[in-house]
Amino acid sequence: MEFSARQIAELLGGTIEGNKEVTVSSLSKIEEGVPGALTFLANPAYTNHIYTTGASLAIVRNNFTPEKPLPEGLTLIRVEDPYNAFATILELHANMTAKKSGISSQSFVSPSATLGNNLYIGAFAYIGENVEIGDGVQIYPQVYLGDNVKVGNGTTLYPGVRIYRDCVVGQNCTIHGGAVIGSDGFGFAPQDDKNYRKVPQVGNVILEDNVEIGANTTIDRATIGSTIIHRGVKLDNLIQVAHNVEIGENTVIAAQSGLSGSMKVGKNVMVGGQVGFVGHIYVADNVKVGARSGVENSLTQEGGIFFGAPAIDAMRARKNYVHWRNLDDIVRKLNTLEKQVKKLIPDE
Repeated sequence: MEFSARQIAELLGGTIEGNKEVTVSSLSKIEEGVPGALTFLANPAYTNHIYTTGASLAIVRNNFTPEKPLPEGLTLIRVEDPYNAFATILELHANMTAKKSGISSQSFVSPSATLGNNLYIGAFAYIGENVEIGDGVQIYPQVYLGDNVKVGNGTTLYPGVRIYRDCVVGQNCTIHGGAVIGSDGFGFAPQDDKNYRKVPQVGNVILEDNVEIGANTTIDRATIGSTIIHRGVKLDNLIQVAHNVEIGENTVIAAQSGLSGSMKVGKNVMVGGQVGFVGHIYVADNVKVGARSGVENSLTQEGGIFFGAPAIDAMRARKNYVHWRNLDDIVRKLNTLEKQVKKLIPDE
């Protein structure tokens, strides 16, 4: 499907520099642009590619000033934020892709389940007893929904998602392949004979609206009560969320991070990859935690930036890192000073 520069500029509220009637029918990265493609320039590190791109149309920042001639025939659309503008285009593109519909004869749907309108349920999906599924839900092949699960309107469950009994998924959520929602929390009581007695996990998991869960991420059910992922949270692939964790609105967590049991994360928190949190601590609103950090204590400074293992204030962590890099030289100097001191002090 083709769109003109004029149509795209109207959608984005941008201004056109070049041919208003040029049309595009595909999307591309700026370094791989071809005629008829729309691209964008948001990261300054890619600026050089705009002088060689073969794309017909590029979204750029309002204050972008070319330092060299642009390719002949390249039209620009100037906007305040190119990255968000391109995200709008991608969203439009995704919405235009026809959604699947219908219920496969190779799926199993319990007679007690309640189904909304305009559904898709793929082959080999299993819908348990008393499950409630809202309108427009997309359930891809091999999805498992345990008894009493609730799935809100417009949610998409990709192949291989497992949602255990009694869990609740809100509206317009996206759960990617292999994710497990509601598996047992890691609860075992030590016994006198050195064995461990399993503590039954009788709670559930609640995902509020507009939550996205990455592939192969696991979210454990609560021992009692609920593990809660509040609205707007985005979890990357391969994340472990333990029992009774609560994650605040619009928090984002990158891949391979782990959240131990009963900890609480505030709103609008940003967590890098491979971060580990111990249990029963609190992270304040608007905090940022650098990749590969180990968080051993509560981070109570709202808006703070933390890094390291154990995680400390990022500015202090950077200073410590500089000293660590020079540790070999420092030790060498200390050894030299020690020898000099010994020469000045006569032997007793």
